[in-house]
Amino acid sequence: MIQIVPVLDLLGGQVVRGMAGRRQEYRPIVSRLCTSSEPLPIARAFRAQFGLDTLYLADLDSILFQPSEPRPSGSGKAPALSLYRELQDDGFTLCVDAGVRDAASARPIAEAGVDTIVAGLETLDGPATLRELVQYYGAERIVFSLDLKEGKPLAAPNWGSDPQRIAETALGCGANRFIVLDLARVGVGCGTGTEAICAWLSKRWPDLRVTAGGGLRSIDDIQRLAQCGVSTALVASALHDGRITPADLSDL
Repeated sequence: MIQIVPVLDLLGGQVVRGMAGRRQEYRPIVSRLCTSSEPLPIARAFRAQFGLDTLYLADLDSILFQPSEPRPSGSGKAPALSLYRELQDDGFTLCVDAGVRDAASARPIAEAGVDTIVAGLETLDGPATLRELVQYYGAERIVFSLDLKEGKPLAAPNWGSDPQRIAETALGCGANRFIVLDLARVGVGCGTGTEAICAWLSKRWPDLRVTAGGGLRSIDDIQRLAQCGVSTALVASALHDGRITPADLSDL
């Protein structure tokens, strides 16, 4: 059985609609589920209407900030720790991507009680940092995100440029949970485009827990991911737009 986890893309205190990784175009979500674009009401709508209380939260304000570069307008903030605590106090379990770059930047997220910390290829400075995160926080608390854009890794040069080799390197660092996400597919409703690599990962390492998302259109896409060995699907737009309904999820 595949688990469904709703996504909250957070920017400037609002839940926004992701669009092909073009983050400058993200706008507050307009949803059939809730009249608000604030995180807590939307999270409660996911729980009330779908029975879902585990959330993937992409803290874009923190992800977008690169310390060595000027801060883009509206970004460069510290992780939204008070929001993480508010959601957890309301009964939600969180998987948070806050742009972890090194072990020090993961510490406040861990201290906020976040259940799962995302170590994303897009922001990690290299394999040594992933190894350090896994050793310090444990493989059960760290999930490695294989971040792609149009099939190509979003990675620092010392990771290499081949997704399969990057996956092997991450496994060698002790990671046993993966997210596979192609940012070019997010919010555009054309499928994840990652079925082949998800199937390869699941076949080669049957014990690896694989999560996938980005561009899911319907329950059929989720079922295809399940056939590829994916254990968890990240979904946002299809829930907000009504293309995936509570009845659909009851059939999984």
